[in-house]
Amino acid sequence: MEYDTKGKVLKKAVVWKDLYFYRKSDALYQITVEFCKRFLPAHGDRTVDQMVQAARSGKQNIVEGSEDGQTSSEMEIKLMNVARGSLQELRADYQDYLNTHHLTMWPADSERQQKLRDFCHSHNDFSDYDPLLAKMNDEEMANLALTLCHQTDKMMTAYIEKLEKQFVTEGGIKERMHAARTGYRQQQDAHMAALEKENQQLKARIKELEKLIAELRKA
Repeated sequence: MEYDTKGKVLKKAVVWKDLYFYRKSDALYQITVEFCKRFLPAHGDRTVDQMVQAARSGKQNIVEGSEDGQTSSEMEIKLMNVARGSLQELRADYQDYLNTHHLTMWPADSERQQKLRDFCHSHNDFSDYDPLLAKMNDEEMANLALTLCHQTDKMMTAYIEKLEKQFVTEGGIKERMHAARTGYRQQQDAHMAALEKENQQLKARIKELEKLIAELRKA
C-alpha cells in the first residue's frame, strides 16, 4: 500500500493484464464467442446474447475493478464480485446447454476431466486454446469452458478475500488520507521538537561563550 508521511494515498496500481484470472476470463470470453457461433442459432436465440454478454462482463469488470481500485477499494471489491457473478451465470448457461442437449458434464474424478483440469491450470491465454477448438465438439468445448469458469472463480474468490482483508486493516481512501495527514503532522512535530532542542543547546553554548569572554576581559 502506497501511503506514508509524504502523503501518498493511492494504492499501487494493479496490472490487470498480468492477473491469471483476468487472462483466463479473456480466454473464456473468446471461447464462448466461438462456441456460440458454432453450436447455437445465429438468430432468434437469446442464449447467445446472454452467454456472450456474461463472458464479456466477467472480463471487463475485472479491468474496471483493477483500474478503480487505485482510488476506491470499495468499488474494486464491488466490481470484482460483479465479474464473479457474471461468470457464474455463464457457468449455469453451459450447464443448461449440456443438460438440454443430453450431453455429459464430465465427473471431477474422470480421467478426461482430470487431464482437462491440469491443462487449464497451467494455460491462461486464448492462444493456448485456439488451436484445439476446431477439433472439439460441443460437449468438449462446454466442459472446457466449465473448467475455466470453475478455476477462474476459485482464483477470484481468493483475490476478493485478500482485498476485503486489506480494506478491513487499511481502510479506503478516506482512511488512507487520514493516515497520511496524521503521519505528516507527526513528522512535522518531531522535526519541530528536534529544532527546539537544537535551539536550546545553541543558547546554552552562547551563554558559555559569553561567560568565557567576560572572564578573559577581566584577566
